[in-house]
Amino acid sequence: MAFSKVNLKHPHFEVSKEAPVGFSWTVFFFGFFPAFFRGDFKFGMIILVSALITVGLSNFIFMFLYNEMYLNSLLDAGYTSTDDEIILAPIEAKLEMRIPRAS
Repeated sequence: MAFSKVNLKHPHFEVSKEAPVGFSWTVFFFGFFPAFFRGDFKFGMIILVSALITVGLSNFIFMFLYNEMYLNSLLDAGYTSTDDEIILAPIEAKLEMRIPRAS
């Protein structure tokens, strides 16, 4: 299970998403499929191609990295957190980054 989850919302399109933080058990068990189910086709293709090249060994790296990559891609797309400070403080400490808040 992931360390925690961050609830995100896009300010212009009113789309809400939930981004897990920490180890990705879904990538561990299912490889590139979780990325495709989340609509994250860029990282889904990266995980798929690298798994094909390395005969699946790259999944052992992506299971540690994917959730943070997914969160960063959502933040780069303009999503902001709807969670309060009590939830975000330990997540920000673990990730060593500041997560933008919804206004």
